[in-house]
Amino acid sequence: MAEKMLITQALDERDLLVKKIRDKIEKANFVDTVKPNEEKVLEARVSREEFAKEAERAYQQIMDLIDRFQKIDAAIVASNAATKINTSYGEFTVAGAISLRSRLRGGGSYNGDADFESFLRRKMQVDLQRRLDTAEMKNKQLQSTAENMRLSILGKDAKTKDDKPLEVVETYVKENTTELVDPLEVQKKIEKLQEKRDSLLTELDTQIKVSNATTFIEV
Repeated sequence: MAEKMLITQALDERDLLVKKIRDKIEKANFVDTVKPNEEKVLEARVSREEFAKEAERAYQQIMDLIDRFQKIDAAIVASNAATKINTSYGEFTVAGAISLRSRLRGGGSYNGDADFESFLRRKMQVDLQRRLDTAEMKNKQLQSTAENMRLSILGKDAKTKDDKPLEVVETYVKENTTELVDPLEVQKKIEKLQEKRDSLLTELDTQIKVSNATTFIEV
C-alpha cells in the first residue's frame, strides 16, 4: 500500500537515508577469513554460518534502504516537475524554480558559470568604473594642459588668468573634454538586475517552502 507524505517529510527522510545508508555500508562486514582448524572467522569471531547470515542481512538491509531512497527521490522529482508556483516574475514548476535558484546562487553543474546576471552586473560595473577613471585622468591632463596654455598666453604673473580665461583656451577645453558614453545608463541597469535577483530569490525560497509544506506525494 502506498504511503502518503508531505514533500518536507520526504526531503527530511531522504537526507536521513543518505546518512543511514552510508553508515550501514561503513559498519557492514561482508568478507572475513578463517582457518580450517577454527570454528570462528577471524575478525567477527562468529561461526561461518552466522557470519554468512549477518553479511546477507546487512546487504539486504542496505539494498532495502537504497530502494526506499530511490522511491522517495523519484516521487519528489516527479512532484517537482508537475507542481507549479507563481512569482511576480512568472510561473515556474518547482523543479524549474529550484534550478533557477541554484543558477542564481552560482550552483549547479556549471559551477557558477551560468549565473549570467551576476557576470553581466560585474562586467558593466567594471566597464563603467574603467571609463570613469579614464575620463577623470584625461580631463585632469586636459586641465593641466589648459593651465599651461593660459600661462603661456597671459604670463606667469598675470593676475587675471583665472578671472578672465581666454576664449581660445576655453574652446580647446570644451572640444577636448572626455565624456562618458553611457546609452544604457548602466548604473541603473546594475541596480535593477541586483534588485530583481534579490527579490526573485526571496520569492523562489518562499514559494518552494510553501509548496513543499503543502504538497503530498505517495511512496
